[in-house]
Amino acid sequence: MLFFTREKKERMTVKRIGMITIGQAPRPDVAPIVEKYLAGRAELVQAGVLDGMTKQEVEERLSPGPGEYVLTSRMVNGDAAVMSREKIQPILQRKIEDMENSGIQTILLLCTGVFPGLSAKKAFLIEPDYVIPPTVAAMVKGSRLGVLVPLVEQKEALKDKYHPHGLFPVFAAASPYKNDVESFREACAELKEKADIVLLDCMGYTEEARELVSDLTGLPVILSNAMMAKLVSEMI
Repeated sequence: MLFFTREKKERMTVKRIGMITIGQAPRPDVAPIVEKYLAGRAELVQAGVLDGMTKQEVEERLSPGPGEYVLTSRMVNGDAAVMSREKIQPILQRKIEDMENSGIQTILLLCTGVFPGLSAKKAFLIEPDYVIPPTVAAMVKGSRLGVLVPLVEQKEALKDKYHPHGLFPVFAAASPYKNDVESFREACAELKEKADIVLLDCMGYTEEARELVSDLTGLPVILSNAMMAKLVSEMI
């Protein structure tokens, strides 16, 4: 067993965990959830794919075209932004490289979307897409899974993320970036009788959203960002 004196603890370098949102940083909605599980043992360093862009620039440069994979995230002022995976992926890859070049050795992607081909040279790049579906499959073990997503367009597109793991969820949509409780009521009504457990499949859902969905459905609810924060905290 190792014991450190107070003086030695103070001299120890504070570790850094990188967190990259596909929206804009900082993320005051999600960062506290991640920091809760870091418990002061590491500094959270944030960056965003849309940093420095206006909403108009995002719409002009990054809006989804026909057949493109649709994603949504949060601007720094709280507005929702909708974008194409194909258009933001090169920017996202550069953000990963920038973080790694700054010396950060563990990087969490703050998005549950599928991004084929992302890479880091030596840093641990943690992509929720690779973690959440198999983990949830092991947890539910044949029970009926309901999945809440931000956009209606994602209900069909995200099926392929779950099917390889033997999961065939029922989907409903309600955005975490819009203050629209009625959309949550409607989505939960779709899920309530068709699921035994609900997954909030977006890193933008908060603890308040989890509580709302739990109250409306009466079901257990998995919060994606909390799950990932707990796992990343084990890598400090």
